[in-house]
This record gives sequence, C-alpha cells and structure tokens, in this order.
Amino acid sequence: MTDFPAIIPGGGNLAAFLKGNKAAVDDALADAGALLFRGFDVPDPMAFDAAVEGYGEPGFTYEESLSNAVRTNVTPRVFTANEAPPTTEIFLHHEMAQTPLYPSKLFFFCEIAAEQGGATPVCRSDWVLERLEQAAPEFVARVEAEGVRYTNVMPGSDDAGSGQGRSWRSTLSVDDRDGAEARLAELGYSWEWLQGDVLRATTPALPAIRTLSDGRRTFFNQLIAAFRGWADRRNDPNRSITFGGGEPITAEDMAPAIEIADELTADIPWQAGDVALVDNFLVMHGRRPFGGKRRVLASLVA
Repeated sequence: MTDFPAIIPGGGNLAAFLKGNKAAVDDALADAGALLFRGFDVPDPMAFDAAVEGYGEPGFTYEESLSNAVRTNVTPRVFTANEAPPTTEIFLHHEMAQTPLYPSKLFFFCEIAAEQGGATPVCRSDWVLERLEQAAPEFVARVEAEGVRYTNVMPGSDDAGSGQGRSWRSTLSVDDRDGAEARLAELGYSWEWLQGDVLRATTPALPAIRTLSDGRRTFFNQLIAAFRGWADRRNDPNRSITFGGGEPITAEDMAPAIEIADELTADIPWQAGDVALVDNFLVMHGRRPFGGKRRVLASLVA
C-alpha cells in the first residue's frame, strides 16, 4: 500500500522546489493522493502564496466558489480554512463536492500549529469505494445511478459560529433576492425563502461517484460531512442529503461508508511551516477539534 500521506522532506525555498520538480510532484500526488512538504522555508502567508504560484496552475478563488464555509482572504488566492469554532469537528469531504463547482487540488499551510489536536484527517476515497462496493453494493449502485442532492440553509449575513455559516449573498455573489433566484435557477437549484432573510437551497442531482482519468473510481461527494456535521440552528443533518430522486439517505445507508472511511483515515499532525497538497478528486479531508491558537491557510487549484 502506498504511504499515505506521503512526506516530502526538504529545505530551502518551496516555490523553487515546486517549480523545478513539477512533473515529479504530480507523479507523487497521483500515486499517494496527498503530499506533506516538511522542512522547507515557508515562514508566512506570502511565502505560501509564492509556493502555490510556483506550482504553476490556475487558482480557484473563494469568491467564485459555492463553499458553505466562512473564510477570509489573506491574499487573492490564499484564505483561511473553515473558521468554525475550535470545538467543531469538520468531517471528511471532498472540497465543494456538494456543489456543481469544485477545485481539482488543495494546498494547505500551517502557520501556527494547535497546542492540542487540530490535525487534518485525510482519507483515500478510492479505497473507501472499493471496500464499500463489497459492504453495501446496493447503496453504491443507487447513488451512482441517481446521484445525490444536498440541502443547505443559508443566513442572510455570515455566521462565523457555524461550519455552514456563509451567507447566501456571499455564496451566490449577489446583493438581493432577485439576484439570488437568478443565480440559483442558472445552477439548477430549487429554493425556498424562510423567515429572517434565510434561504433554503437544494442542489440538482450531483454525482456521488467519480471516475478518474486513469480509470480509478472514487466516492466523490460530501455525504459523510453533511450527514455527520451539517448541524447548526438552521441546518438539520437528517434533512441535508437525499438520493437523486428525493428519498432521504438514512443513518443505516450511511453507516458502512462512515465506518470504512474512519478505519482508512490518517491524520496530518501539523508542524508550523508544513504545506500539504491534496488531490481533491482522490482524497477526502476534514479538521479535528483543537485547543489553543491554530492558523491553517488554504489555496485551491482549478
């Protein structure tokens, strides 16, 4: 079995390393799914930004995304990771797979490591699917045939106290309800306005299984995160996910996937200066709860 995540030890300028070794880095990423660059000279967000630029692929900005999370840009292509409270666990997911728009790769940078906890769990989604096809073949067949739908209830202004707290104005890049409805219609969503300037939006049926260019198949979705973690004063995890036809996905449906993914998960225990590169089509990630100050930044690749 491939080392996971694969650690790339080094020193000196990470931007120069990534630029000069792009083909080898991409080969290692395709093999492992997640790479941890440790020991390089990455002291601050600007050095991280330079490293991402050195990698040489176009960015996927937070502003243009449909991410549910509240984030703050540090540079045009670097932003804070999910700003949910430290006690909130963010469960395994493929970044933005609950939307029609998602990045292909993710960079993370640890500027400040937490005093306790705060690791980033990662899990190979192709390994999960291989096991899940044996444990729950009917479920796999159904989500592959029907796809899945996600329902998210968004506030009118950002709520940083929730992992699902990004406002509908920010999420949809609009100023008013007319603009929101036009954008939702363009995306194929259904929606309902609730009291208090709150919007409930449901996606069209989205794929739950992805076939990669080399033929590998992955459990590419946000089902685990939505079922386990989409809970705040607006969102109920039991109403967040359905099969493509609209029938609820139950705890019994999700149990095998959750058990298998938990068994296959490895943690990235951050050290200050670490940079990780994750293939978003191959690997799920999350965030463990933590104590003390923690600052992990992110940058996305289109």
